[in-house]
Amino acid sequence: MQARRSYAGKQKVQERTAQLAPANAEISALNHRLRAENIRLSAELEVARKLQQMILPKEAELDQIPELEIAGFSEPAAEVGGDYYDIMQQSDRIKIGIGDVTGHGLESGVLAIMVQTAVRTLLANNETDPVKFLKVLNRTIYDNLQRMNCDKNLTFALLDYQGGMLRLSGQHEQLIVIRSGGSVELIDTIDLGFPLGIVSDIADFVAYADIQLNSGDVVVLYTDGITEAEDINGVQYGLDRLCEVTRRNRQRSAAEIRQAAIADLRQHIGDQTVYDDITLLVFKQK
Repeated sequence: MQARRSYAGKQKVQERTAQLAPANAEISALNHRLRAENIRLSAELEVARKLQQMILPKEAELDQIPELEIAGFSEPAAEVGGDYYDIMQQSDRIKIGIGDVTGHGLESGVLAIMVQTAVRTLLANNETDPVKFLKVLNRTIYDNLQRMNCDKNLTFALLDYQGGMLRLSGQHEQLIVIRSGGSVELIDTIDLGFPLGIVSDIADFVAYADIQLNSGDVVVLYTDGITEAEDINGVQYGLDRLCEVTRRNRQRSAAEIRQAAIADLRQHIGDQTVYDDITLLVFKQK
């Protein structure tokens, strides 16, 4: 009797195993496809990441700018980031752009590259008026986002430098100016523009502010990934700390100021995971 029960039990196990075989085969095939898809996606993200790094300004280019020392830093939170910055020289004029796309990842990275391309195209066509510049840039980004059915947008500031005079337009984080004597000035951009890609026309929102730079003055641009970076207790790095580390190091080179600020930021973050892209741009009047 016991032998018959044992045999019957084994039969049931075999029958159940046979019934599950197609499902197991399907799961195995699905896992294989998922692994292949992950490999493909990782390769695409790596290509996008390398492309982003390739189009960042090179140090050799920045060294050719006679009146300013410039040092930049950009580190994405994911494989592909949504931060953007660029420096372009047109004869005796320097154009500096910085932007922060909502979120990060491939879609944000594509939008950041799109912005870089549009900005350089406008500059190649000698568009210098800040209202016209930002109006066309916004419309280009807005139309593309509508086609993509994408709800992302970005803050964006444009700086036009010539002969010690800096013209700032567009809405982004506050601009930091550290004077050679140690005083700190914060230039709010809330009334100088509007986030790009939300509405089709931002011309009525665009204005500009002029800032005179003297020898030894330092200007700092950044994205909120720096000021909102948290330590182990959830305390943000903050704008005041960024201003203070810059002020303390103002007599050093732009590259050394950048290095000091990033080192201080990393000390604050410690071993915490970084959830946002980090971009810092420092320039100093010679």
